[in-house]
Amino acid sequence: MSQEQPRRTHQEHEKEEQKEPIKYGDVFKVVGELASKPIAPQDAAMMQKAENMILGQTQKGGPASVMQAAATRNERAGVVGHKDFTDVTGDRGVTVSETDVPGSRIITESVAGQAVGQYAEATPVLQTSFEVTQESALTIGEALEASAQSAGNKPVDQSDAAAIQAAEVRATGSNVIIPGGLAATAQSAATHNARVDLDEYKIKLRDILMDATAKLPADKAVTRQDAEGVVSAELRNNQNLATHPGGVASAVTVAARLNENVNPINIATATNAF
Repeated sequence: MSQEQPRRTHQEHEKEEQKEPIKYGDVFKVVGELASKPIAPQDAAMMQKAENMILGQTQKGGPASVMQAAATRNERAGVVGHKDFTDVTGDRGVTVSETDVPGSRIITESVAGQAVGQYAEATPVLQTSFEVTQESALTIGEALEASAQSAGNKPVDQSDAAAIQAAEVRATGSNVIIPGGLAATAQSAATHNARVDLDEYKIKLRDILMDATAKLPADKAVTRQDAEGVVSAELRNNQNLATHPGGVASAVTVAARLNENVNPINIATATNAF
């Protein structure tokens, strides 16, 4: 009489299927050390808490829910413990930040300094005419100020200086670099930072762009062509051929997208819709 083999439990079967942990690089567009790290339960808990504090709830399909699902799989497979957190996440944390712009707010969610989610939420704005809609379009100066909030702690480098110069040229319509202007100041900051080792002594984006609108001699509503020019400048001067999450190119691109989504005809006929 043959002896019946014990059945494998569902968890044992799942552990066999998942030999490798789910890493950040498997579910998010992140690079470097973070990409190779397994998603841990306490990482997901921190992101969930951050979303609840800023957004009032955990976003369905957002970074927190994705991280929670991955961490649960990793814990069941035995590759992480319930109280584990990733070392780089523990050192640099997770953040959910919001930048308010007319008619919307830009939400950026980051893990260890790398963006894992960015999106815009519309906010009710009373519009009464086509002219008001035109005046409320996001300008290049406002987009630069938004980047000062979303990536203000980033030390200015050559890619930032190039993007700021491209933005200034498009805002003013002139290729002449203005002495003491945003582009000139950003280039000086990038040169200074290249000679400094410690980030705490480097000039940050917020130091250059916090009052960008006031510092520009002329300004204009952001268009797709403006965004493409700024993105191209930042990419050409970045050794990784990538734009910085929440940085100059990213902020200008978001502003252009929001401006394109405005439909003057619908808004003009939607007076008192809110």
